[in-house]
Amino acid sequence: MWIVIAAVAIISIGGYFIFQSVTQDDHAESPVEEDTDQEESVPEEGEQQEGAEGEEVEERSASDHQSWQHIDYTWDTAPKFSAKDLMEPPTSNWITFGGNIYNGRYSPLDQIDTSNASDLKADWVTSLGSGYEFKYSGEATPLVYDGVMFTITGANNVSALDATTGEIIWEFRPKLAEGLDTLCCGWASRGVALGDGKVYVALLDARLVALDQKTGDVVWETQVDEWEKGYTITSAPLYYDGKVYTGIAGGEYGIRGYVAAYDANLGRQIWRTYTIPAPGEPGHETWPDDNDAWIKGGAPVWQTPAIDPELGLIYFATGNTSPDLDGSNREGDNLYADSMLALDANTGEYEWHFQQVHHDIWDLDPANPVVLYDVEIDGKMRKGIAQAGKTGWVYMLDRTNGEPLLGIEEKPVPQNENQKTSPTQPFPVGDNFVPQDITEEDIERDLPEDFEGEVGSIFTPFWDEPVTVKPSPQGGANWPPSAYNPDTELFYVLGNDNYFAYAHYAEDEANVFEEGKEWIGSVWQPVSNAPFRGTVTALDIKTNKIVWQRNWDTIAYSGILTTKGNLVFVGHNDGRIIAYDAETGEDVWEFMTDAGANAPPITYEIDGKQYISIFSAGNSLAGTQHGDKIYTFSLEGEFESLDDITDEDINTSPIQSDETEEVEEEQNAQDDVVQNGLNVYENNCLACHGAEGVGGHNGPNLENSPMLADPEALIEQIKNGSGAMPGFEDSLSEEEINSLVEYLQSLANEG
Repeated sequence: MWIVIAAVAIISIGGYFIFQSVTQDDHAESPVEEDTDQEESVPEEGEQQEGAEGEEVEERSASDHQSWQHIDYTWDTAPKFSAKDLMEPPTSNWITFGGNIYNGRYSPLDQIDTSNASDLKADWVTSLGSGYEFKYSGEATPLVYDGVMFTITGANNVSALDATTGEIIWEFRPKLAEGLDTLCCGWASRGVALGDGKVYVALLDARLVALDQKTGDVVWETQVDEWEKGYTITSAPLYYDGKVYTGIAGGEYGIRGYVAAYDANLGRQIWRTYTIPAPGEPGHETWPDDNDAWIKGGAPVWQTPAIDPELGLIYFATGNTSPDLDGSNREGDNLYADSMLALDANTGEYEWHFQQVHHDIWDLDPANPVVLYDVEIDGKMRKGIAQAGKTGWVYMLDRTNGEPLLGIEEKPVPQNENQKTSPTQPFPVGDNFVPQDITEEDIERDLPEDFEGEVGSIFTPFWDEPVTVKPSPQGGANWPPSAYNPDTELFYVLGNDNYFAYAHYAEDEANVFEEGKEWIGSVWQPVSNAPFRGTVTALDIKTNKIVWQRNWDTIAYSGILTTKGNLVFVGHNDGRIIAYDAETGEDVWEFMTDAGANAPPITYEIDGKQYISIFSAGNSLAGTQHGDKIYTFSLEGEFESLDDITDEDINTSPIQSDETEEVEEEQNAQDDVVQNGLNVYENNCLACHGAEGVGGHNGPNLENSPMLADPEALIEQIKNGSGAMPGFEDSLSEEEINSLVEYLQSLANEG
């Protein structure tokens, strides 16, 4: 009897601890908060269905998602990558968003170098079959493991491809939430994560999904948050140590930002760390104590974190305060918005922070991924972390403690009592990579003759009267990832240089908070008919000084790859992928694709052959030509130019895209012309101009535009575009343009 009792006790106690290891959350100290319930979904077998070419493909669905297997998966699946695996610079594989978990986007491959890069030709091209509509943006970094590429479109459709031929192995197409409308900056995904035989996908409607690496079937699905409240995800998740990490976007919607870690096998949340501290937590003293501004204070996480396994820390930068442009009700520095943060990767506990912009009222938040690097300074090896800001500076810190490596000085800045501005701002030692003020020469050269209003420089505040400043909310550096090359010891960053005007109007709708509605807090817009420019810059990692810089006549909006072959690869808005000499910035090679090359390039090697790949699909905020293709190049490639590539040479999905048909059916079902115009507006204009023409990210306020009083001028503008706005004559029908004009004029009448 005693033996039986002892056995039962042992089993009970053992079961309890096993249960605890599976279900218990690791609640950390400030500012870590509560866990959410796990939601799992089990895939169900579907029926056989014919593809576009009439071939039989296997369809499976789970939670209304669909996946199709086109060919057998004969490659190895990803293991539970060790810390060493994830720290290795990418060669045969590219297994994380940034190449490795340091986010450096550097490869030691050198088969392709400055001596032969001019011989690069297109090796294969694959059409992914989604993301054509203007609201979608192609920003994804593909991953490669054991000869298979995994990538995602702006519509959140995931594909597995043979990385040597581009042939599609399987496809996953999620069912996104009906009515999803809380995406401030266009529909985009910046990539997927890979590990333990699964592909991890963060969906725009704030769900995290794990797919079987061999089939694309759903393994588990977790609801991260509620998109209806403004919580969305655009960044690529990160796999490390049996966890999947993701940040939450939505700073324009009055959310409270956070980063969370999930069990990679179950989808269960392990920890969540809020980026706005609650009352009683360190940092909350930088928020008012007489209101609840902190609850909807913003600080989203736009980019994929980096990890140092030796220190056990995870690093990322936080986004804007909320409301973006109105600081009148949130006196203080507003931690931890606009900051670089380090947390314990296992528990989420706070370790250190550095705030780049105190009490931000200009939307100058750091959207660029952080980069980890080791470098010798003054005879001593230092563990560095660098992040390129919208301010136009690169911030270089000691990643062990968050202290500046090269010096950052707090300097007095102009003040505005209404905005409760911070008396000082951090000024890093070194060079700014974009202009930070507006000169008389700039005004004469760039601004229209009828331009009126005050101009300022970085950190010039505003209130009732418009003030035009540089840099703009577009940057400086925006989301396109930077890169670090340990051979050249240069840090490479893309920058934007344009004119933005700000003003605060107390009665404007942008100043009123409503859950699930965009909440900017003031009015902003680019200066009409002023130029948009970009820079590609190499800075010395030891001095933060510019070594070389290339200037573009458009914004730089793609991302950077650098290699041991002394090369820097970038994409251009006009569709080119370009290679520069990494030491001098001289042109080495370029290839024109059929759409805006607005995603970061990658490189990998299979059977001794080095490849360069880029997703060329266009971008809504960049106003570029849309497409859906992965272009892959090698020294043994066949196609010298786009003209050499026929339709028969392009890999296509056996599943016919129904995006166009769905849009047409929806529009044909609408009898109201204005409603048709609203549909056209949401798919083509909302990302830049905002809901109902207010609060967009590149376009002017439409409710008070004088052009709305002139239908012919408005039609001309829609067809041909101007400045940073693309023309839509080739993508919208006459009926769609006319209905769009009707809708825009209805906005003017309401205003």
